[in-house]
Amino acid sequence: MGIGLRVPPARCWQRLTRSGQPLGRPAVTIIIGLSIVERRKQTQRGPVDFPRSHSAPVAERECKPRISAARSTPASPSSAVSGSRTTPCQTFTAWCNSHLRKAGTQIENIEDDFRNGLKLMLLLEVISGERLPRPDKGKMRFHKIANVNKALDFIASKGVKLVSIGAEEIVDGNLKMTLGMIWTIILRFAIQDISVEETSAKEGLLLWCQRKTAPYRNVNVQNFHTSWKDGLALCALIHRHRPDLIDYAKLRKDDPIGNLNTAFEVAEKYLDIPKMLDAEDIVNTPKPDEKAIMTYVSCFYHAFAGAEQAETAANRICKVLAVNQENEKLMEEYEKLASELLEWIRRTIPWLENRVGEPSMSAMQRKLEDFRDYRRLHKPPRVQEKCQLEINFNTLQTKLRLSHRPAFMPSEGKLVSDIANAWRGLEQVEKGYEDWLLSEIRRLQRLQHLAEKFRQKASLHEAWTRGKEEMLSQRDYDSASLQEVRALLRRHEAFESDLAAHQDRVEHIAALAQELNELDYHEAASVNSRCQAICDQWDNLGTLTQKRRDALERMEKLLETIDQLQLEFARRAAPFNNWLDGAVEDLQDVWLVHSVEETQSLLTAHDQFKATLPEADRERGAIMGIQGEIQKICQTYGLRPCSTNPYITLSPQDINTKWDMVRKLVPSRDQTLQEELARQQVNERLRRQFAAQANAIGPWIQAKVEEVGRLAAGLAGSLEEQMAGLRQQEQNIINYKTNIDRLEGDHQLLQESLVFDNKHTVYSMEHIRVGWEQLLTSIARTINEVENQVLTRDAKGLSQEQLNEFRASFNHFDRKRNGMMEPDDFRACLISMGYDLGEVEFARIMTMVDPNAAGVVTFQAFIDFMTRETAETDTAEQVVASFKILAGDKNYITPEELRRELPAEQAEYCIRRMVPYKGSGAPAGALDYVAFSSALYGESDL
Repeated sequence: MGIGLRVPPARCWQRLTRSGQPLGRPAVTIIIGLSIVERRKQTQRGPVDFPRSHSAPVAERECKPRISAARSTPASPSSAVSGSRTTPCQTFTAWCNSHLRKAGTQIENIEDDFRNGLKLMLLLEVISGERLPRPDKGKMRFHKIANVNKALDFIASKGVKLVSIGAEEIVDGNLKMTLGMIWTIILRFAIQDISVEETSAKEGLLLWCQRKTAPYRNVNVQNFHTSWKDGLALCALIHRHRPDLIDYAKLRKDDPIGNLNTAFEVAEKYLDIPKMLDAEDIVNTPKPDEKAIMTYVSCFYHAFAGAEQAETAANRICKVLAVNQENEKLMEEYEKLASELLEWIRRTIPWLENRVGEPSMSAMQRKLEDFRDYRRLHKPPRVQEKCQLEINFNTLQTKLRLSHRPAFMPSEGKLVSDIANAWRGLEQVEKGYEDWLLSEIRRLQRLQHLAEKFRQKASLHEAWTRGKEEMLSQRDYDSASLQEVRALLRRHEAFESDLAAHQDRVEHIAALAQELNELDYHEAASVNSRCQAICDQWDNLGTLTQKRRDALERMEKLLETIDQLQLEFARRAAPFNNWLDGAVEDLQDVWLVHSVEETQSLLTAHDQFKATLPEADRERGAIMGIQGEIQKICQTYGLRPCSTNPYITLSPQDINTKWDMVRKLVPSRDQTLQEELARQQVNERLRRQFAAQANAIGPWIQAKVEEVGRLAAGLAGSLEEQMAGLRQQEQNIINYKTNIDRLEGDHQLLQESLVFDNKHTVYSMEHIRVGWEQLLTSIARTINEVENQVLTRDAKGLSQEQLNEFRASFNHFDRKRNGMMEPDDFRACLISMGYDLGEVEFARIMTMVDPNAAGVVTFQAFIDFMTRETAETDTAEQVVASFKILAGDKNYITPEELRRELPAEQAEYCIRRMVPYKGSGAPAGALDYVAFSSALYGESDL
């Protein structure tokens, strides 16, 4: 904004002088940052110019004695003689000297010392920090005018519009023009840049004073004249910023001169602000000079602005460091939780990969119980940890993104994807371990069954062969009669028949031993040894049988008598006895069934066997009839009663005994089969009970998963309402956990009953567990997404209506309803919201919302884009600027400065993280705050 310099005409100036106004006060009026009312008033008064004559007006002549007094006391150029009134001459002289002394010089007479332009140019260089053109060295009038013109041109180059001020007036010593020029410089370089809440310079300085003195009693700053007469306002300004310099509580409102002098002395001694005013003049003047007080007060503003700027910079840095420390804490927590979870997976997988089987069923049952404890007790907390880890990771990334920090990259091997891959590997190994356990238990179950069957059949066979080798090795036919030889031959034939009947049993025993070997039975060695002994004995029996037959056939040619009836008895009794042995064996046989149908099949076979008993009883009666006929013939013909049958060792009593055993075993097997049927029916009820629950829980979980998916894609209402709805859904899901636990109990009963198949449902316990974990993870992720939206909304300052509009737009163009937009849909969405996009601009936006070139835009990325341009966030440049203030404009900062300006915790944090400053001219221990600030925002490494 330009500065217009306007001066009242001479008669107005004389009228003001006569009216008792302070001399020089209205000499120069600068229009800068005026309000609309002030502009209107200024326009109504109309522009006025200084008179062009070189004759000094009244105000000039009245001002000269004071200047002379100032000239007579060079040691204190800002002081007036006792009893004089403070004027702009005195104040402006002190103000100019406060800057000129930085260049090693000063002025004594403001009217004369600027006439050659040299000190005027030097003053401008000091206060602006810029170099002016080289001054002319001559002492002629035109040299002086040239130097003053260079100064005036420099002032004009700063946007100041000089009106009626020319170099000739300054060179000629026109006091009004000189004071107007100095006031112009003060306004431009000391006051104009003061702006509080976008007010004008004067209003900004006044507002700053009001805010700083508001808490103090007896202080009410309303202007730059009467509000400062009692000195309390000046003392309050000093006490507000340096309470160690003034004891404000001891000041009295009825001692204005004491208050003012206290402020002047403290400011000059401790704040390097020279004394520009006179206490008696201010107190004794009805309305002190406004320009003089404004000039003096502006020195306080500049003196304290640096401290306030440092405080603001320190607050900004503390805020940035607090965010960074919180993020680092979250990163450390993530790393720790990820390490613990990966370590647990690393320890668990070898246990699940250990497929070394146990030799006994009880040991394998203990392994199965350990696996159940793992699934019930050890894994669920880890599932929650994994879900919480993903939630913490998403929350951390959201906070980093909102604070414009780089995305968090976990340590190698600890990415969320790494943990997910490790978890999938764990679940694959876990599924394989469970399948192996069940398969191994089935194998051991079958092995037990086969081993028991082998022992039973081997024991029966060994009992049958006991003594057979001795019998076949006898030579009893040597002294026998023909009848006895024939009997021996027939007996041997019966034995051969019996031997042939046992061939299937031996083959069955060998087959059982072979199957036990193939199934890796732990006692296979003893089984093989026993089977080998049976087979060797069987071969020996065959050899002995053939030898005895050959001997008996040779004897048969010598003997012609044979007892037909005994032979008939032997022929019929031997097969019947073998049938009885088979029946006993079948009735005592063990079985392995897994269903009601298989048990019913055994019952049907048993019923069929019972149906054959009447016919067997008739056969037994027929055999007993043959034995009776033999006894009748012996009695009829007086033959010696035959106590034994030469053709068979089996007696009728043996057949009756075995028959009685069969009759006793039939009802016992009936009872056993009925008990097995009842057990299988219980198992069937368990299957149906599990299936009924699983068929209800499985669809419920699937429906809930789909419902949560729909909620995630179509959330409506405020975020708080969405969160409340999701929390209610989460609570409903948690309340449903009792059904899962009940189903786990039914599943455990099935496994304890060794029931591993269920045709009544397609849902296994594993399916239910996986679906339940997926449901918990889905609702947790959806809640986390809404929480992140709350963070985004609050951090970006979005209203609920804006967020709803963003959500509605996103859902409309989410064609596939999968929570993502494809690039063409995203372009259409932006166009619908008023964006005019070219190919280059759209490509730039896509790199922002899809940095990994996945070909989709998520809702979070969409929200970030819509809010990124208007977000008010700190940047690395702002942090560097704040550190530069604390460092006093140096390119480095020392540990002492950090400890002095920042809280202890933040200061030590910076000292630990900052690298040494490598530039020249820095003291030992200097730190590089630029590199540190860049590292905070990911532009380099800490």
